[in-house]
Amino acid sequence: MTNSPGSPPSAPARPKLGLWGVVMVIYFTVAGGAFGIEGLISGSAPGMALALILITPFIWSIPTVLMVTELSTAMPVEGGYYVWVKRALGRFWGFVQGWTSWLYGLVIAASFSALFTDYTSSFLRLAFGVTVLDDYPLVRWAVAVLLIVGFARLNIRGAKAVGDSSKVFAAMVFAPFITMFVLAAVRWAAHPTPFWQPLTPPDTGVFGAFGLGLFIVMYNFLGWDGISTVLGEIERPLKVIPRAMLIAVPLVIFAYLLPVLAGLTAGVDYTKWGDTVFFPELATAIGGRWLGIWVAVGGMFCAAGLFGAMVLSNSRLPFVLAADRYLPAAVVARHPRFGTPAVSIMVCSAIYAVLALGPFQTLAVTTVLLYGVSLLLQFAALIALRVREPGLSRPFRIPGGLPGVVGVALLPALIIVLAVVTTIRDEGAGFLRLAVPLLLSAPAAFLVTTALFKRGAPDAPPEGAAGLSLGD
Repeated sequence: MTNSPGSPPSAPARPKLGLWGVVMVIYFTVAGGAFGIEGLISGSAPGMALALILITPFIWSIPTVLMVTELSTAMPVEGGYYVWVKRALGRFWGFVQGWTSWLYGLVIAASFSALFTDYTSSFLRLAFGVTVLDDYPLVRWAVAVLLIVGFARLNIRGAKAVGDSSKVFAAMVFAPFITMFVLAAVRWAAHPTPFWQPLTPPDTGVFGAFGLGLFIVMYNFLGWDGISTVLGEIERPLKVIPRAMLIAVPLVIFAYLLPVLAGLTAGVDYTKWGDTVFFPELATAIGGRWLGIWVAVGGMFCAAGLFGAMVLSNSRLPFVLAADRYLPAAVVARHPRFGTPAVSIMVCSAIYAVLALGPFQTLAVTTVLLYGVSLLLQFAALIALRVREPGLSRPFRIPGGLPGVVGVALLPALIIVLAVVTTIRDEGAGFLRLAVPLLLSAPAAFLVTTALFKRGAPDAPPEGAAGLSLGD
């Protein structure tokens, strides 16, 4: 089959994601389990941590879910938010959206491979007393590379393969945490204690405790838009996306809330959470060594699911950028059997392997800021399309007209500003030394790639939605 210049190679027929596959991919692009949220409790104290877990979805996640659902059902195309922003705001801002999202996705995916080695190390230490991953960084990196290679192969098989594996991984994460929660609830009912105290850390007010935990909880509740980059690989996205979001939101909230509630009843000093105490240690305190080992195994499956879902979402960005001639034409090559963007997946995987050598503890704030810029562009696209294209078919429409859309967009924008201000106030502006150059790399990359590869070539038609004409 021949293709018009600038269009990606035609994909052979391939199995697509169904409802529960989409739900589990969303679950893993956002949460994947409570692993990684331990630092919230030590930083903000139990009471404020619980409040943040309950409040943040309503002011941060649900507005994003509404935006993603409206734009996904209006333009169910491969590349998702890259195409939305390009159509609404033009090619330059579309590129900024795609490039910035690709950057933070690379960092997050690589951090998940490191998280996998962390929980593999916990499992080996708890089950067998083996500390080889702690003692030998090269062995630790080799384990991360094995994970990367395995999930590159799985992603090349297609979105449905990733969705099916995500269902299995989710079950392996849910089972030990549900057991941990039930045992903790029985123990607490016999000897109730105010596990939610203190409400704030000593010598810290309510606003200060809120600000201390805000970036952590924002980081753990981001990623609702990740599913949009594979909209062309979803069965009946107009129906599936709204239903999947309706299921995924409460699922993610409970995925964080129940393990934290259970852990707080363990009687472990909350100030040690995220330092020397993580969920395997909390599970051991609640149910014994067997439960600690089980939770550590759940952590391995959590990290694997997080990584697989992020590769699925992130690898489609260089593919659509290359289809629009911003990257070398070879990047749009598909696997001859599975029809997946195999070269794009392999390029991303090679970068993950390099990044897996580095530390990620200091990158959470930078990642949230990059994601925040990407998110603001999507909300700007939502508003612009309501103004410029009021007649665009929107099977799901945010209620309240234009004022309703603006109101929904304001909540996350205010949260991003508040998080940046409180971080600068409490920790200084050091994180901007990395964040600002990464943000400025987008316009620089646009100029370079336009000169080297684009050279005035037309954009590719969006895959998955015939008849959508993109503005310049």
